[in-house]
Amino acid sequence: MKSCSKIASGEPFVRRRRLPVAVIVASVLLACAAAAIGVVSCAAEEVASDSSDKEMTCCWEGGATPAWMSGQIGIRIPEVASDRRAGHKVGERYGTGLLSFVLPADDAETYTSRLIQDGTEMIDNSRPKAKNYRPAAAFDPLGLPEPETFVRSLRKTSLCPDDLAPPEGKYFQRCVDLFAHEFTSGTTRIYVRSTIEPPVTPPPASKVP
Repeated sequence: MKSCSKIASGEPFVRRRRLPVAVIVASVLLACAAAAIGVVSCAAEEVASDSSDKEMTCCWEGGATPAWMSGQIGIRIPEVASDRRAGHKVGERYGTGLLSFVLPADDAETYTSRLIQDGTEMIDNSRPKAKNYRPAAAFDPLGLPEPETFVRSLRKTSLCPDDLAPPEGKYFQRCVDLFAHEFTSGTTRIYVRSTIEPPVTPPPASKVP
């Protein structure tokens, strides 16, 4: 017989060892656990993504006109400013006000110099954020890119009421992040972001017939 002849010819007889049932069960459980972790991880990422999307779109109030927001922050908009935009996002403990407008570059230089004390300069954006940067209160709802993502022609600073001298100092009410971006030659867009605490309620949004 075949098996007998192999043994008789001196070939060693190798007996296949069966894995213990406990080892098999443990392997199956580990595989199931790994699959479950993968599913939970994917679900968590999806929930986090949904939460981030809701955070971006939630709690923006109508009625926050540029004029109203200018009054809340205390930062005046020059008469020559065009493409004025504003937004107001309400949180549990504080709100965030956004204001933006466009000025000729020379007027923008004059405007920002009136807001900044002598000896202080706006700095370049030496460490721009990635294109997908999404702050809690983004300019995206206003149809604008985030100023922190601009690589060139952006200057920025932070200001508080105590930092300003007259005449602008007497109007200023809140600390702000101020950005000036010369997006085309001779034309600058001003961005203002301010924390508003406690939250305020803008007037009802006007209904366009």
